[in-house]
Amino acid sequence: MKLFRSIPAAWREFTRKRRLSMLDATNNVEEWYTHISPAGMLSALLAFALLLFILILSIVAYTPVLELLPGYRVEAARSREYLMHNLVRLDSMERMMHDMITYNDNIALIMQGKTPVVRTLGRQDSVRSDKSLVPPSGADSLLRAEMEGEGPYSLLHTAAKPRKNIELTAPIDGIVIERFDIKRENFGIRLAASPDTQIAATDDGTVVLSLWSPETGYLIQIQHANNLLSIYKNLSKSHVSVGQRIKRGEVIGTNAETLAEGSDAKIFEFELWSNGKPVDPEGYIVF
Repeated sequence: MKLFRSIPAAWREFTRKRRLSMLDATNNVEEWYTHISPAGMLSALLAFALLLFILILSIVAYTPVLELLPGYRVEAARSREYLMHNLVRLDSMERMMHDMITYNDNIALIMQGKTPVVRTLGRQDSVRSDKSLVPPSGADSLLRAEMEGEGPYSLLHTAAKPRKNIELTAPIDGIVIERFDIKRENFGIRLAASPDTQIAATDDGTVVLSLWSPETGYLIQIQHANNLLSIYKNLSKSHVSVGQRIKRGEVIGTNAETLAEGSDAKIFEFELWSNGKPVDPEGYIVF
């Protein structure tokens, strides 16, 4: 009973206000005062802590302050590289699973005395091949007809007039293994070259794109004069950044992707676009 009786007394003592004043040191005249209580001081402290937490949370969420912390950039880059590596592995596992299912289906057909059916995924990435979320539209079909037909925007016809071969520099020394062919959707050429061969810019220009993807490795696009665009694919490294001015013959990266299992040659893909249309790089450059 004494405990229950002491609780109201303790609460009153906790909420009872005290007078806090400031006195003049010379004549002890009160200059300022206020009334405070332990409960008020605790409430003010909690409010201050809450405001400080909200302020720190806002700074972290809406400003790049974390990038100033030592080691944060390295960890973020490492996490992004790990994520991209897992995406590539997931895509490879999906292809292997598809091949296993196709193999089992064909074995079942052979056991039944039927002819096996060969099914392939094609060259596109399996994730991009899924159009269930983005069905074709009428406008997309009309644009495709204009680009693939005989109209003024057709990819089969280009008004670009090739310049002299000596005006552009070959980006890499290699052997052409696949030539330009619009009908086969080869908008450039593919060359086999030695590993880690340096890739050079074909002409003076400005880098408009430099990125990495599982499908093309590092991809670089350089905008040149006369509305000419050069595209470099399957790079293992990129030494340039968007907006950088490039001189003819300047090294922009190194080639990557293996040509075949056990081979030392590497594939390098090169495209030239003039006035928004693909053109044959061998009409501009002697490889």
